[in-house]
Parts: sequence; structure tokens; C-alpha cells
Amino acid sequence: MDHPHPDLHRLYPPHIATLQARTAAALERAGCDHLLIAAGRAHAQFLDDRDYPFCANPHFKHWLPVTKAPGSWLVITPGRRPKLVYLQPRDYWHVVPEAPAGYWVEHFDIAIIRDAEAARAHLPKNTARCAILGETNAAVGDAAPNNPQAVIDYLHYQRSYKTPYELAMMRVASKIGARAHRAAEAAFRAGEAEFGIHIAYMAAAMQSDDDLPYSNIIALNEHAAVLHYTGHQHAPPAHIESFLIDAGASFHGYAADITRTYATSDGEFHALIAALEQAQRGFCAQVRAKQSYPELHIHAHHVLAGLLKEHGFIRMSEEIAVESGVSSAFFPHGLGHPLGLQVHDVAGFQASDRGGTLARPPGHPYLRMTRTLEPGMVVTIEPGLYFIDMLLAELKAKSAAKDVDWNRVDAFRKYGGIRIEDNVVCTQAEPENLTRDAFEAV
Repeated sequence: MDHPHPDLHRLYPPHIATLQARTAAALERAGCDHLLIAAGRAHAQFLDDRDYPFCANPHFKHWLPVTKAPGSWLVITPGRRPKLVYLQPRDYWHVVPEAPAGYWVEHFDIAIIRDAEAARAHLPKNTARCAILGETNAAVGDAAPNNPQAVIDYLHYQRSYKTPYELAMMRVASKIGARAHRAAEAAFRAGEAEFGIHIAYMAAAMQSDDDLPYSNIIALNEHAAVLHYTGHQHAPPAHIESFLIDAGASFHGYAADITRTYATSDGEFHALIAALEQAQRGFCAQVRAKQSYPELHIHAHHVLAGLLKEHGFIRMSEEIAVESGVSSAFFPHGLGHPLGLQVHDVAGFQASDRGGTLARPPGHPYLRMTRTLEPGMVVTIEPGLYFIDMLLAELKAKSAAKDVDWNRVDAFRKYGGIRIEDNVVCTQAEPENLTRDAFEAV
């Protein structure tokens, strides 16, 4: 559970104090006295005696670096030390969670239980005065998750602002991911198949499929045109032209989310990658306080339309390419999303800490964030250019098709596409690029 990071003993107490203050405000709004957070329980597979991989409630791991203790609970009461009800079952079939240890334990009252149902004795008796966060299967007795919207809205909105402790966790996750990306690139250069690259990545990260924050996208050639490709073919293609890897890493419950694209040779596709990377660095530099994220997304469309024209794919102006939807055929997803305890972290569309939704710009249904950037937010910046058969077929049926060089487009289908993704912190001044810093460090 612990990690020899020099700042954790110093950074953790103010992190807990921040969460305590947020909790007190959220409970006051909901008219509740206590916040109960269930870590969650494993889900059994249908008609089987096996469980799906356990994934801890993000509200639970926000408080402490415990991600593998199903059946545990947190009890937070304003003005008191938080209480951890920690399940260490009597079990010789499975690995039992380790005893609580590390920089965080002194900040909790800890009760060890041996059975999940025993948690009820350690929770407040009057559950009517409790906000209980979790999945329905986590209930013990009458302590059933009710997930009051006023509490969820407040906590989710505030979670957008990362504490210094959280940023320290994300820096470590980024370094793990960067190290594994280097190993994956080496495996690609050595001619490995997608599955072999995936294994090299996990070995370097020292994280299994269940530990990673999301399923690795390891795409050779045209597979890069499938945005969430997770096929992992075992045999390499006859000719390897390109490699797109979108793969992250976890540390104490926090995620890194990194994408890189490589070409086998120094030809035209390599030049397109270099142009997109230069553009992507420019977008990262604009992660500034008061920057509208939707406006940055629209700006990215204009820049990428310029690249499509410069590299001979379209003949129309950037403005027409964006307004007509041509740019969306090549860049069909959003510029990025919030990042933290979850890969697609919460509150990307939330209007305020009382809820509400900030609508996406018309014509951009897959943008995952519509808020204005503020210090403490962490977002991904991940522009892409793809050659997706389905979208290109739809484009070919439109009037704008006459201004597309289809011979050039067809020549690039074998590469699949390009995506480059960094994780960037909005600060009071220059943005902090967690990903670029991590690659430099490793």
C-alpha cells in the first residue's frame, strides 16, 4: 500500500482536510449528519462462480490509497476523525487485503471486520441521517446506498480541483505509463505482434490487465482506425506500417492516460505524425485558466483542417471544412476529458456544484468536457486524424466530397490513424504537462 514518495507524509494531511471541508458543505446541503462510502463488492459473473475484477468506488479511494478491499466502508462525520471499517475476511481461497499500513493510517480510526455484514455494527445507527455513496450490492442491513444528488453534485464538482497530494499521485502514474510506453515502442520496433507489445507494456508497468485504468489500445496498421481497438492479435501483419498505442497506468487509485503514434518509415505518414504532434503541443500550451474547453476543441478542428489541407487531403478552406463537418470525418472524437480517480473523470459537463449541464457545441456529440478550465483541473489533450472506412464512406456521399483527394485518402487507409495524448494540469500560470515531464524523466 505504501510507496517511498518523499512528499506523501506532508501532502496527505492537507488533502484529508480539504475532503473534510467539502464533505461538511455537501452534507449541510443535503441535510445529513454523516457520509458513508462503501468501497463496493465484487460482482459475480452470470451463471458462474467467478467474479468480475473488483473496481473500488472512486469516492472511497479519494480518501485513501486502498483499491483492493471490497466490503470496506468509510464513515465521515464533520468534526470527527474519519473511520475506516476494513474487511479482512477469514479466507484461504483468495488473497486477503493486507493490514492497513503507511503514511495515511494515523488519520483514521480503524475497525477490522472479518465478514462484510459485520460492517453494519460500525456504521451510524440512524441511517436516515446518512448520505450513503455506493452501488446497491454494497448494502449491509438497512445501510443501503442512497446516493443523494445534492451530495453527488457537490463532491463531483469539487473533485475537478486536484489537491497537491492528488497531483503527486498522478505524476507517479504518469512515470509508470511513460516507462511502459518506452517498452511498448521497443517491442513495436522489434516487430512484435499486438499481443506481444501488450505483454511488454504490462511487464514494464508491472501492472496486469486488471490493474491498468483501462484496456490497452495496441493497434498496428489499419487497426488504429478503430478508436477503442482492443483486439491484440497474436501474429504480426505481413507488413507493419504504423503503431498507435493508447495505454495508461494506475497509482494509488489515480490514472494516467497516454497515447502515441509511430511510423515504420520516415515517409509521408511520419511527416503527418510530426505535424499533428506540433499542433498537439500548441493545444497543450493553451490549457490555461479561463480557457473554454469547447472553444479549444473547436480551435483544434480548425488547426487539424489546416493540416488536412496542407498535406493534400482536402482542397477547401479550414472554415468550410469545419462548418461542413468534413473535419469531423477525420477527427470524430473530442479533444479530451477530465482525468483523475477515473479515466473519464466526473463533472466534465457540470454547470456548478449544484448540478446542471453545460451543453456540447452543436455538431460535436462526443466531446467529454464543456467547462471552462480553472487551476487544479487535469485534462487530456488528444487530437487525432483517422482514416475510418465508415466515416469516409459517409463523407463520400456528401457534396463536399468533390474537394477531397480520394486517391490520397485511400493511400493512407493502411495506416489507420494518428492520436497523440498528454495529461495536462491547469495552474495559475504555465500548464504542467504530466506526460511530457514523465517521458523526460524516464
